Amino acid sequence: MAAGAEADIAELETPEERAEFLEELGLEQSGVTRLIRAAYSLLGLRTYFTAGPDEVRAWTFRQGTKAPQAAGIIHTDFEKGFIRANVIKYDDYITLGSESAVRDAGRLSVEGKDYVVQDGDIMHFLFNV
Repeated sequence: MAAGAEADIAELETPEERAEFLEELGLEQSGVTRLIRAAYSLLGLRTYFTAGPDEVRAWTFRQGTKAPQAAGIIHTDFEKGFIRANVIKYDDYITLGSESAVRDAGRLSVEGKDYVVQDGDIMHFLFNV
């Protein structure tokens, strides 16, 4: 990883500019991106997402984490009062383009306490405390 090139990449404003610069260097990803991905892999870390009208958020969890424990990463009350989770697979969301399209296609799943959260899941937790 070349520090000068990484600094130049960080200064570019748009994803298109970064992609063009990386292509000129003969790279697909920056060194920082490769480092982060390698660290996640070595540590057994994964990411799930939550989405609302105003915010999309990524949450880091350990591989093998079940839905209630993943909910507890957001707030302990979510874990204590966990009822179920509505889950959309990332690839389904990207392919179909919206939560409503995923639901209409029958691709939204309702999961219970034994569901093992997968990398890229988009989750909506239902709980009662």
